[in-house]
Amino acid sequence: MSRAGLDKQPRDVAKMFDGVAEKYDLTNDVLSLGQDRRWRRRVVDLVDPLPGEMILDLAAGTGTSSEPFAEAGATVVPCDFSIGMLEVGKRARPVLPFTAGDGTLLPFADATFDAVTISFGLRNIVDPILGLKEMLRVTRPGGRIVVCEFSTPTWGPFDAMYTNYLMRALPPIARKVSSNPESYVYLAESIREWPDQKGLALRMVEAGWGKVDWHNLSGGVVALHHSFRPAPV
Repeated sequence: MSRAGLDKQPRDVAKMFDGVAEKYDLTNDVLSLGQDRRWRRRVVDLVDPLPGEMILDLAAGTGTSSEPFAEAGATVVPCDFSIGMLEVGKRARPVLPFTAGDGTLLPFADATFDAVTISFGLRNIVDPILGLKEMLRVTRPGGRIVVCEFSTPTWGPFDAMYTNYLMRALPPIARKVSSNPESYVYLAESIREWPDQKGLALRMVEAGWGKVDWHNLSGGVVALHHSFRPAPV
């Protein structure tokens, strides 16, 4: 497939997300058939937030994914590069400390967080390995990471059905519910170009994270990769 739809500069991608911010959560719910809520619950379970911990929720969008960490007693920082997303999130969740930040140059000091998580956002960082290195930098030694991202279905016939849905069904559905349906063509293409489960694990190790485990959700449509920051030798 041509990468023409993926050759976007960070500013272009940010503007794209600004354009979908108002209906972002509704659109995700419709396009995932409600599965996104289950996926996010699994993220929280894996992060296992404790009261008093500092957690970075990168690519947090409107903060839907951040609220459960705050409810668990952790201090969560929702961070996103889309100002439009942050504005919508701040109106809906004014108590959360929304922060603007580029995934390749995070505005936080070294070893700030006990845990860092990113859901459906690593694909949108212009250099995902650099983004993983930045997440490593701001995580304390022994701290943990959970990446929730679209992946590769583990059953061949289902993979073919899923690809057909992405490329043919997703854009028309998005036109009915999204405030910027053209952006979901980019979404479908970026998912198809993304590495499989093992490929992402290898990239995380390359970025400096420790042993990576993953769990498939919805037959591999989504995978949760988790690891830790090794202690200094």
